[in-house]
Formats: sequence, C-alpha cells, structure tokens
Amino acid sequence: MSIILKTPEQIEGMRVAGRLAAEVLEMIGQHVKKGVTTEELNRICHEHIVKVQAGYPATLNYGGQPYPMPLDDEGNPTVPFGEGGFTKSICTSVNDVVCHGIPNKKPLKNGDIFNLDVTVIKDGFHGDTSKMFVVGEATPQAKKLMQVTQESLYLAIDMVKPGARLGDIGYAIQKYVERQGYSVVREYCGHGIGEVFHEEPQVTHYGRPGTGVELQEGMTFTIEPMVNFGKRNVKLNKKDGWTVTTKDRSLSAQWEHTLLCTANGVEVLTKRQEESF
Repeated sequence: MSIILKTPEQIEGMRVAGRLAAEVLEMIGQHVKKGVTTEELNRICHEHIVKVQAGYPATLNYGGQPYPMPLDDEGNPTVPFGEGGFTKSICTSVNDVVCHGIPNKKPLKNGDIFNLDVTVIKDGFHGDTSKMFVVGEATPQAKKLMQVTQESLYLAIDMVKPGARLGDIGYAIQKYVERQGYSVVREYCGHGIGEVFHEEPQVTHYGRPGTGVELQEGMTFTIEPMVNFGKRNVKLNKKDGWTVTTKDRSLSAQWEHTLLCTANGVEVLTKRQEESF
C-alpha cells in the first residue's frame, strides 16, 4: 500500500473525525474515579460516539467480520462478533499493559494509571488519539513516566513538516526517553490514517537520523510513543490475542495524536482543549 496524500476534502473529513475523538477523551475524564470499571468507561464512550456523535468506534470488532459491525437503534451490535475481533469500543491499558488492553469488570483502584485509546469513524474518516488517566493520586514514579512520554510526543510533533524524515523523529523520541532512564517499545508503532484505519507509513518511535520516509504536505498519520519504566521487552496475551504487557511487569505509558503535515508544519487533528499547539 502506498502513502495517500489527502485532498482538501479528505482533510476536512479528517478534521471532523479528529475533533470528535478528542471530544471523547475530554468527556470521559469526569467518570474516571476509584471503583469504576474500564468496562463502564467503555460503555460511556460507546454511547457517546454512537448516540451523541453519530459516529462509529473503529476498534469494535476490529479484526473480525463484518467490519464495521452493524448497530441497532440503541447502539448495540446486531450480529455475533467475528472470530478474533476486538470486542470493545475503546482500548484501556492499565499499569503494566502497554497497549490494546480490553475493558473489563475489574474496579480501578487509587494510584492506577491507564491509557484510554479511542478511534472515531465519522463519514468514513478516522480520528485516532489516546491519553493517560490517573485514578486518585499517582506515585511520583508514575507521574514522571507519563510526563516524559507526553513530552516525547510533543517534541516529535514539533518536528513534523515537509522534508522531515521519520527516522529523525523516531530517533528524537528514543533519545529523549532513554536519557530519562526509560525504554521505548519497538514492536508497535504509529501509522498512516485516513479512510483506512491503518495505512502507510509505519511510524516507529526509534530510528536512525537521516533515514525513513520523507514527510510531504497532505500526509496524515499518528505518533503514539509507548514508553516503559523498565526494559522495552513486551509480551502478547495468547489467550485473548490482544493485550500487550511489559515483560518485566513494569509500568508503561502512551500518548497519541493524529497529525496532518501541512505546507508549513503540522496540524494536530486530535488536539484537546487543554492543549496548545
């Protein structure tokens, strides 16, 4: 699959989807508290996307058939899940879960940190973003990990412009994170995005300067560094086929934005109101 440079009409569709995805993260914060389950957070996000935004949660049955899954008037699936499909409308990756955590019935407890990853499909376009949340008060170690991870995303965003290379961006993330004593996950990466959830190019969060795809005006893609408190090694839960954890059970953090490479730099399509770019 080649890289798709978006037309002005497609970019406008991406803007709408990106704003809706950001809105989900803005909305859900008030519901994050001790005792709530990630399954309940999934329900709230699902209903907001389907009933309020008239969109579709891209992860629901992702990897299964059919996709997207038809929903009834109440926003519930109308057919059984396809084999292997992701069964929830958001990903919730708690503590040592790196990515693709499946919402469940386990109550969140004080001090838990987790990444909530949401992708909204609106009129055929995808907006993909994630944010770290804290239940109650996080430990100083967890706070610093989340801060460094977010800072690595922001410094990468500042580098996006025509002519920049993905190898330089990945190297900058890796260098910044490793200087703080943390490690960057290499098995999972950012990606091109548009009318297809995952397009070219792959956007790694490590790399060599002067290498990789050269950015062009009209490219839309995600940057989503996954940073571990301990070693970078991860493992996949073979039982559910989705959940990825740190191999040494150390904490992990992730932040993500969908970006547009413009003529002069970058537009953050999933910018939240709390952010200034």
